[in-house]
Amino acid sequence: MQFRTITLGFGHREKQMESLPVYHGAMSKDTTERLLGGIGRDGSFLIRDSESKAGVYCLCVLYKTNVFTYRLYQDEEAFWVLETSPDVQPRCFRHVKNLISAFQKPNQGIAMTLLYPVTRDDYKMMLV
Repeated sequence: MQFRTITLGFGHREKQMESLPVYHGAMSKDTTERLLGGIGRDGSFLIRDSESKAGVYCLCVLYKTNVFTYRLYQDEEAFWVLETSPDVQPRCFRHVKNLISAFQKPNQGIAMTLLYPVTRDDYKMMLV
């Protein structure tokens, strides 16, 4: 699958992400695993930048001591898509917050329902 960065006016994609308290920006996979593992609540989740693909994000959720990571990107029509199980029909969303709301419901094709948002402020508090 190929990913394409979509420009919807200056920084529209980035502004959508930056407005989300669960978006952590450039956070490594290891830091993400330590953070979510340290919280220890199944369903804790955050969004970070992908380390391997520019313009792609990762939705990370904790389930049974494992962090499951799903690619989150915009398609050619600027809809947000989350890569889930191969047998699940992809769904497209105009806004990331709508995508998050959809995956806060059970049985949506990811390992664990998104239950507990881990915000940037939560992370800062853990560092103190």
